[in-house]
Amino acid sequence: MYVGRDMSELGMMSKKDWKNSELAHFHHSFQQIMPYLNVEGQTIHREIIEEIQTRGGLHRNEADYTHGTEVSYD
Repeated sequence: MYVGRDMSELGMMSKKDWKNSELAHFHHSFQQIMPYLNVEGQTIHREIIEEIQTRGGLHRNEADYTHGTEVSYD
């Protein structure tokens, strides 16, 4: 379950100020509803993807006994 800022708060901020977990969560959410998004929703999703790409993707560089190598947005 996602615990973090909701889209109404994040929508007022630059994508550069979003946390990786927020980008990952909303990217996943928008992927699931992509066929139903209007032009504004598609634009927001594209901006999220562009910010993820600007950051070099979403990945953990190292794994340890408590964390895997994937960013968790739960």
